[in-house]
Amino acid sequence: MNPYPTLSGETLVVPIVGDPIAQVKSPDGITRLFAGRGCDAVVVPLQVASADLDALVTGLSASASVAGLIATVPHKFGLAAHCATLTGRARFLGSANVARRGPDGGWHGDHVDGAAFVAAVRAAGGTPDGARALQVGAGGAGSAIALALLEAGVAELALHDADAGRRDALVARLRERFGDRVVTGSRDPAGFDLVAHATPMGMRAGDPYPVAVTSLRPGTFVGDVVTRPAVPPLVEAARRAGCRTSTGGDMFDAVAGLIADFLLGDGPLARRQDR
Repeated sequence: MNPYPTLSGETLVVPIVGDPIAQVKSPDGITRLFAGRGCDAVVVPLQVASADLDALVTGLSASASVAGLIATVPHKFGLAAHCATLTGRARFLGSANVARRGPDGGWHGDHVDGAAFVAAVRAAGGTPDGARALQVGAGGAGSAIALALLEAGVAELALHDADAGRRDALVARLRERFGDRVVTGSRDPAGFDLVAHATPMGMRAGDPYPVAVTSLRPGTFVGDVVTRPAVPPLVEAARRAGCRTSTGGDMFDAVAGLIADFLLGDGPLARRQDR
C-alpha cells in the first residue's frame, strides 16, 4: 500500500498545532499510520502563537474536513478548553494533546503522553508495578507521566522540580487521589527502582544532569522524555552505570501510535478507515 493517501477533496485533515512547530516529526509518522489502516487523512503542522490559538481552533472547527486536532507545546491546556468532553485522565490533568469529533460535532479530547511514557518503559524492560519511582519535572508532560506511573501501580512516586511551587501543587493534586504514595523528592536517585526525567534538560550542550548520576545503580531503570539528541546525556550516563533505559524517541513512537489509535477509534476518521 502507498504510505500516503492520494490527496483529493475527500481527504480529511488533522492539524497539529504548536509554538514552535518546526521540530515535530509526528506529521509524517501519524499520516503513515493512517495510511496503513486505509484511512484517507493527512496530518498538517501549523505554527500558532498562544494568543491566536482560540481563533484558529474556532475557525478549524467550522470545517467538516478537519477530523481531529493534535497539540504540542504550549497548546495542550488550550486544546482542552475547546473540548466539550474529555477522557478521565485529560479531565484530571486539565490538558489534552489530541481531540476527535464527537457525535454532535464537538471535540472529545485525551492526553496520551503519560501512557506513552509507561509504554516505552515497559517495552524496554522496565517494570513500574510495585516500583519506587523518582520523577524530575512537574510541568505539563510531567503531570501526565506522574499520573500514568501511579495508575500503572508504582508503590511510591517521589516528585522533584526546580520550581518548588509547581512541584508542591502537583504533589497536592495527586495526593487527593493516591494519598501517601506521592511524596516530595530530590535529585538523588539512590534507592529508587525507576527514574523518570520529564524536563527539557539535556537538549542543550552544557545542561546539567537532572539527577545525581553518580548515585545510579544497575538495578535502576531510567526513562527520559528528551528527543534531541537521540541518546540524551542522562541516558548515556545511565547506560554507563549499567541501567536499562528508554529514550524520548521511544516515547515519541508510542505517542504517535496512541494518538492514531484515539483518532481512529471513533468519529470521522474511524468511519473512513478500512475494516
